[in-house]
Amino acid sequence: MNNFNLHTPTRILFGKGVITDLRAQIPADARVLITYGGGSVKKTGVLDQVLSALKGLDVLEFGGIEPNPSYETLMKAVNIARDEKVTFLLAVGGGSVLDGTKFIAAAAHYADGVDPWQILETRGSEIHSAIPMGSVLTLPATGSESNNGAVISRKTTGDKQAFKNPHVQPVFAILDPVYTYTLPPRQVANGVVDAFVHTVEQYVTYPVNAKIQDRFAEGILQTLVEEGPKALAEPENYDVRANVMWAATQALNGLIGAGVPQDWATHMLGHELTAMHGLDHAQTLAIVLPALWNEKRDAKRAKLLQYGERVWNITDGSEEERIDAAIAATRNFFEQLGVPTHLSDYGLDGSSIPALLAKLEAHHMTRLGEKQDITLDVSRRIYEAAR
Repeated sequence: MNNFNLHTPTRILFGKGVITDLRAQIPADARVLITYGGGSVKKTGVLDQVLSALKGLDVLEFGGIEPNPSYETLMKAVNIARDEKVTFLLAVGGGSVLDGTKFIAAAAHYADGVDPWQILETRGSEIHSAIPMGSVLTLPATGSESNNGAVISRKTTGDKQAFKNPHVQPVFAILDPVYTYTLPPRQVANGVVDAFVHTVEQYVTYPVNAKIQDRFAEGILQTLVEEGPKALAEPENYDVRANVMWAATQALNGLIGAGVPQDWATHMLGHELTAMHGLDHAQTLAIVLPALWNEKRDAKRAKLLQYGERVWNITDGSEEERIDAAIAATRNFFEQLGVPTHLSDYGLDGSSIPALLAKLEAHHMTRLGEKQDITLDVSRRIYEAAR
């Protein structure tokens, strides 16, 4: 096991009705800006519950944060936060709202005259302070409610980049599985795929004898395999939704990634697909992952075999046959959830691959993966195999 430094300070309030504990998590003298997305939190009544819980506080609202939150929209909220002297941010929604709110939190403290896009260009290394924030989660997927990372897009340039910084770690997260009952099937499926790929990006790399992390990761994957299809078939099954929600949080709160090598090449290649073609984040992961694993099957051999045996009970056949079966089982799982796994399924013929590679190069993504051996040429082969 590799050395690690793990700090996960987000307070999690989990279960039915925990919104009643929201008020106690926010300073009594706070000036709060509530952020949310396209309005579903209004239709479902979640926003009304939040406002009721915050009665007596000085509260402002900002809606309209998109899936794949855009710099252009977020800067409007940054200006509000600055002008209104906001002292606390509350994200109500899924990972996109949370990611966007993290950007708002950091950008609001940026010096006048400095373009906050620098946050993305420097991967968050120049963030020295931020407005504190919490969240009320309505879509389990990204784990953004309990980590310090975010991904932001810039429409005018076609860029999608990530940043991390401890200053944007949420102070708390309200997780009520009931809030997920009304999610559209596409969002539920995307959330399961997202959490699944988060987990394998930290697990299917190479062995370092980190048995606890491996077992935790395998438990998350097994839970998603068992409960993901049920979440679609039984949208108001509380136990199913609770397990999916907790699995998504655990997939990216730092625990399973402590002391182990991490990949993230699937995410980097996927980000460029989203930025260029507007595909859902999880859709791009489902497209890239099987092709990437097949390309890197030798480097990932030991963990692919372990994954196949422990998650899918694949024990028969040669090593090559078992790896093939593990990749096929993963692809079939995504397809079963209704998330296609080829570019052609989305009407893409691969003609944009040169442009995708140019964006990877512009974003300094020329050596990816746990061994930094996924060059642009390897990325090209992965994209081509995903057609």
